[in-house]
Amino acid sequence: MSAAVIFLLLALLMLTGMPVSISLGLTVLTFLFAFTEVPLEAVALKLFTGIEKFEIMAIPFFILAGNFLTHGGVARRMINFATSMVGHFRGGLGMSSVFACALFAAVSGSSPATVVAIGSIMLPAMLKAGYPKKFGVGVIASGGGLGILIPPSIVMVMYAVSTNSSIGALFIAGVIPGLLLALMLGLCTWWVAHKGNYPRERAHSWGERWATFRKAIWGLLLIVVVIGGIYSGLFTPTEAAAMSAVYAFVIAVFVYKDLKMSDVPKVLLNSANMSAMLLYIITNAVLFSFILTNEQIPQGIAEWIQNSGMGVIGFLIAVNILLLVMGSFMEPSSIILITAPILFPIAMKLGIDPIHFGIMITVNMEIGMITPPVGLNLYVASGIARMGLTDCAKAVWPWLLTMLIFLGLVTYWPNLSLWLPRTLGMLS
Repeated sequence: MSAAVIFLLLALLMLTGMPVSISLGLTVLTFLFAFTEVPLEAVALKLFTGIEKFEIMAIPFFILAGNFLTHGGVARRMINFATSMVGHFRGGLGMSSVFACALFAAVSGSSPATVVAIGSIMLPAMLKAGYPKKFGVGVIASGGGLGILIPPSIVMVMYAVSTNSSIGALFIAGVIPGLLLALMLGLCTWWVAHKGNYPRERAHSWGERWATFRKAIWGLLLIVVVIGGIYSGLFTPTEAAAMSAVYAFVIAVFVYKDLKMSDVPKVLLNSANMSAMLLYIITNAVLFSFILTNEQIPQGIAEWIQNSGMGVIGFLIAVNILLLVMGSFMEPSSIILITAPILFPIAMKLGIDPIHFGIMITVNMEIGMITPPVGLNLYVASGIARMGLTDCAKAVWPWLLTMLIFLGLVTYWPNLSLWLPRTLGMLS
């Protein structure tokens, strides 16, 4: 009964168009006052202890690093390097866009930031070279999703904070799936371009490739700072996030000199606004999780699933369907903070590895970024290309199908995610 009341309240508030964060907070307060006798002191204590986590500090630092890199010239240099490597294939600019998205994803941690940074440069270039606008939109919107799968990833940090999982293990676990998805999206791009007989760029010499690599090296070294620092034990993930912000500031302002000191306050303000929004969502989600746990809702659902004989395979199918549907209407951070307190205990009871489960959820969030009506990457790509949202949704279908196939691989092949962190001794 309590579960039905909670979710009915949440659904009604969200249907009014109210932001998810406020809907969560009002649901909790309404339920507390009307249906429970939980003392408000306990709620206040849980609110402060719930967000008093060192790991949460990684979120604003990764956002700041991504903003420094987006406003600097890092994306353009990565694009030049990617184009020199794969531009000579059929649909070369499209393939360059996918691999540039993968490179930028490895330093930004944000999907929309990747779409903006790569799309604002590559979409006009593809149109000028004679590619159809739909092709460019499909490539950029789908490739931008790599921003939340290839580490560092803000979405992975949100999952880790919600479930007390290892951020470092999640980052390492995302490396091989992220590279595989980039390859699959690149092959899909080549197939669409080959079918449509789209143009290709001239072949670059190895000397030209080396020159573009040298120009992009300072941005690419951020990957080493984050992943190498975490794996070597030199940094915790939160300290690695702080280092990435400092490093991004130095290369954007003093090395590449694409960002002026007078522009830094604006970047800081934008980062603060985005961080405040996410932290506000986390705060309300902590209260929502507290109510669910207090009412024994996750435990009840877990017992029902075990008694129904659904099993691991059936549970994972149900989770994928649920997350794909939610991903069409909500943004990733909200989905994770709402569903993780419910789904995570069930997954643990069924013996599903928490890191594998986290990567599977991240891939679902990635797909949700390009599914209408509220796919965030579709909105961003639509704004860059000045194309209607419906046309953008139609443009991404080959890449969306590729990502759904990839989701099946990640879901039922756990070692795809777990092999690398186990090999590196980060998992038992």
